[in-house]
Amino acid sequence: MDYNYIAELLFPNVTLTEQELEERYPQRQLPEGAIVSRMAPSPTGFVHLGNLLMAITAERIAHQSGGILYLRVEDTDQKREVPGAIQILVDSVKYYNVNFDEGALAEGEFGNYGPYRQRMREDIYHVYAKRLVKEGKAYPCFCTEEELVKMHEEQEKSKENFGYYGKWAIWRDRSTEEVEEQLQAGKPWVLRFRSTGSIENKIKFTDYIKGNLELTENDVDMVLLKSDGIPTYHFAHAVDDHLMRTTHVIRGDEWLSTLPFHIQLFSALGFKLPKYLHIGPLMKMDGESKRKLSKRKDPEAALTYYKQEGYPVKSLYEYLLTILNSNFEDWRRANPLTPADEFKFSYKKMNPAGSLFDNAKLLDVSKNVISRMSAEDVYEQSSEWAKEFDSELYVAMTKNPEYTKAIFSIGRGGKNPRKDIALWKEVRGYIDLFYDEFFKVYDEYSDKFGTNDIKSALVEFAKTFNIEDDSNAWFEKIKDIADMLGYASDMKAYKLNPEIYKGNVSDISMFIRLAVTGKLNSPDMYSVMQILGYDVVIKRVNEMIKSL
Repeated sequence: MDYNYIAELLFPNVTLTEQELEERYPQRQLPEGAIVSRMAPSPTGFVHLGNLLMAITAERIAHQSGGILYLRVEDTDQKREVPGAIQILVDSVKYYNVNFDEGALAEGEFGNYGPYRQRMREDIYHVYAKRLVKEGKAYPCFCTEEELVKMHEEQEKSKENFGYYGKWAIWRDRSTEEVEEQLQAGKPWVLRFRSTGSIENKIKFTDYIKGNLELTENDVDMVLLKSDGIPTYHFAHAVDDHLMRTTHVIRGDEWLSTLPFHIQLFSALGFKLPKYLHIGPLMKMDGESKRKLSKRKDPEAALTYYKQEGYPVKSLYEYLLTILNSNFEDWRRANPLTPADEFKFSYKKMNPAGSLFDNAKLLDVSKNVISRMSAEDVYEQSSEWAKEFDSELYVAMTKNPEYTKAIFSIGRGGKNPRKDIALWKEVRGYIDLFYDEFFKVYDEYSDKFGTNDIKSALVEFAKTFNIEDDSNAWFEKIKDIADMLGYASDMKAYKLNPEIYKGNVSDISMFIRLAVTGKLNSPDMYSVMQILGYDVVIKRVNEMIKSL
């Protein structure tokens, strides 16, 4: 075959040169050791939690090294593309504060190494495709879909490996005349890589997460360009990672099987192979066994789930750091108020087998994150969530912002802040007692207490309650009610001789708490009453008296 002649027949309009491309995309001027990585998803409309896991990994190792993180959209497969998916993707990643330095961003493309959407780079891929043909490393294949299906069936019947290789690669060594005849007849073609591998050979390779690997060489003549001239993922990623000067590729370990081909392809193109970090899958417990997190079975697989449920961005971010780096939790305990991005992330601490997703652990992390927030932040973030997902709550919260912030201030700050809220959707249940339109009595008094005692305690409290009292004076009055009704006002005395009392002062407090808050458990009752005000407190106490 006359390779040069075939190359000109296949790519007559390619005038751009590799030298021009090298000059257009020069080596990046970065500090020594700086990492250039990317997030390179396909616009399928579904943004998986695993996408965010990989994005965080790429972002941390890039930015902590003084390097670059860019967003590249791999949109070469139009059959899978969902309208508007690119915007969904960009918005989702931006929402979770993964900050890109360049790429196909929400505001438009930014950076000197674009375009960052692969379908806009067709002329670039054809430069390298033409060169591979000239060097005899790639060739056109005119097989029809029917022929390929029949080939697959024959391979299955004879129990041979599937693929286009060896005797099955029927267009690999055709003559120049046969190829030219097909082209002149207008027959569609794909460009295939001419593999020099053998499944008898092994490749030794070091993955930066998986460690030392031994892989079987690729012997399949894989497709580089589809019949519409658009590259496959394999070819596009090799060209783009070279020209965009990617140093580290972070991707799921489902791509490990393609690594032998990628190694071949980079070598054939004369490109330096980037370092690869293959991340294990996210797993979850299903009964007694583990399985992969599934976008079909598990709602928590989708990033949209976390926004709808009301997880703060920081909560999900910190949780993913705990499953990515085994030492993050120890660091957080030692640095409770330090921003998470100051944690020294290391891919060496990642589990080669993947991570176990634990929703209970995520909720616990989220409680801790929210407990460390200021009342202002809790108000801003929870009201923003309510605006989209609970309009009734949003109206109540925002009609008097200072009132709502005072609610969130209860028990906030200090070494042991309250941890009542794990999700923004739980805010309604936490603050409903402060709003007449939401207030209701959820709990009931225990049968072990007499109704007369409960009524008497409430009546006496209503008589003596003064909104001007400080917390000490307020509690002294509750202790007086305890003594009056035969309940111990001194807990030490009660513990020594519990049998001589009807109960203790905490029981009297409980009588009042349930009347005022509707719950047996609530934030600090004195603070609650200060926010509710005298009229509301007395009104609720009297309503409870009437109901008994």
